[in-house]
Amino acid sequence: MNTKPCVATIGFFDGVHRGHQFLISRVKHLAQELGLESVIITFPEHPRTVIQPGFRMQLLSTPEDKYRLLREQGVDRIVELPFTRELSCYTAREFMLEVLQRRLKVDTLVIGYDHRFGHNRSEGFEDYRRYGEEMGMKVVHAEVCVVDGVTVSSSAVRRFLGGGEVTIAAHCLGYEYYLEGTVVDGFKVGRTLGFPTANLRVDCPDKLVPADGVYAVRVRVDGAEHAGMLNIGVRPTVDNGRERSVEVHILHFSGDLYGHRMRVTFVQRIRNEQKFAGLDGLMAQLRRDAEEVERIFSNPSQS
Repeated sequence: MNTKPCVATIGFFDGVHRGHQFLISRVKHLAQELGLESVIITFPEHPRTVIQPGFRMQLLSTPEDKYRLLREQGVDRIVELPFTRELSCYTAREFMLEVLQRRLKVDTLVIGYDHRFGHNRSEGFEDYRRYGEEMGMKVVHAEVCVVDGVTVSSSAVRRFLGGGEVTIAAHCLGYEYYLEGTVVDGFKVGRTLGFPTANLRVDCPDKLVPADGVYAVRVRVDGAEHAGMLNIGVRPTVDNGRERSVEVHILHFSGDLYGHRMRVTFVQRIRNEQKFAGLDGLMAQLRRDAEEVERIFSNPSQS
């Protein structure tokens, strides 16, 4: 546990997007000015999953990826604070005094522009600032992070991904969104059409899968990277039921990938998932999709 006075910020930091990075850079700058440690305080689980049992958060990053991304921010210390029922009952003042000041020795607290804590999240920045003055803790309100006219937040990134807008989501994240998992058995319809696909079972069941549709993706498998086209959806033309799948066709690749580990990184959305009158129409569209993916990856900015 941290025992040195520090400048800290607190949050769940799902995705560690550019808004989080902007906030953490403010912490590091103030810590350097004051000669104190820079600290990120984060929760291993989203507070809402504790307050509302049964609630499942659609995650932008797995726990492992989140902590890797946080470590890359270069702070002196990352403190993992389990969010418990007991902790959820603390008022904001109790939390600041008992946890932040007495336990974690926070000298200066940097708060995100929209962050609230304490029981029922009923208090705001001016309350936190006043409580801080009472206990000798400076409370700083971080500025809003705006990228291409978009106010960056985890909920905004989820909204973009949920609408298939993976390019805008990448601008907000500061990196391209990706899914990781294992290739599992599929319906094997693609190979009969000349477009064999790898059916990806995503590792983290709570990780957000972008909107149904066809995407240009980078595929990382067996240490090599390939261009691919990925379909998310229920394959309406071949009528394989309503189970949603994530299937990728790797361009100019042949080989059995069953059981292999794979990462797919979203580059650009090509189109909605469609139902065609027959397999001939589907095959013609798949050829056009492959040509579009080739065009996208022939752009020097995507290479």
